[in-house]
Amino acid sequence: MPDLFDMLAPAAESMAEGAMLLRGAALPYEKDLLAALGDITSQSPFRHMVTPGGFTMSVAMTNCGAAGWVTDRAGYRYDRNDPGTGRPWPAMPKCFLDLAVDAATRAGYPNFRPDGCLINRYEPGARLSLHQDRNERDFANPIVSVSLGLPATFQFGGLKRNDPVKKYALRHGDVAVWGGPSRLFYHGVPELKDGIHETVGRMRINLTFRGAL
Repeated sequence: MPDLFDMLAPAAESMAEGAMLLRGAALPYEKDLLAALGDITSQSPFRHMVTPGGFTMSVAMTNCGAAGWVTDRAGYRYDRNDPGTGRPWPAMPKCFLDLAVDAATRAGYPNFRPDGCLINRYEPGARLSLHQDRNERDFANPIVSVSLGLPATFQFGGLKRNDPVKKYALRHGDVAVWGGPSRLFYHGVPELKDGIHETVGRMRINLTFRGAL
C-alpha cells in the first residue's frame, strides 16, 4: 500500500521531452497566491494590451518581479517599469517564487530562479493564440505556468506553428513546466468557456514565470 504522502502527491504527466504537467501542484499555495495577487493588482492593475499590429488582446495582463512583459505599437519586450504607472512592477511575492522554484525542480530544472511573472486574466470568451515565448534573453530557463480558476484547454505543439498540437485539460492548481528541447514549442489557450469557480469566480488566472533578464 502506498503511504499517505504518495497518495496525496500531485500526478506528473509528460507532455514532451523537457515538458511536464504537474496536477494540483499549486493547491498548497492557493490562499497565499490569491492574497498576493490582490496586492499586485492594486499596484499594477490588469489591462488589455495592444499588439504591434494594433490588435487589442482579449486576455488582460499585468506583471510582477524585476521585469514585466509588455506589448504596444513599438513591439514585444520586457520593461522594468509598468508603462501604465511609470513605477517599477510590484515585487514578486515569496509564495510566487517558492511555487515556481518547487514546480521547476519537480520537472527537472532545479536551478530556475525567475525574475519576472506575467499574470494573465481570462474571462469567458478570451483566448491566446498559438505563440512562442521568445522575448527572454536566455532560453536555458524553463517556463512555469500556473492555472487558477476556471478550467481551460492547453494547446502544446512543436517548434513550428503548423506542427501537430496536443491538448491538455487544465484545472485549478495545475502547473505546466516546459524547457530544454521544448522551450520554444508553440502553445496557446482556445476560447475560455463560461462558468464560475468557487474561489476565483468567473475567470481564469494564469501565472507565467520566466527568466526574463
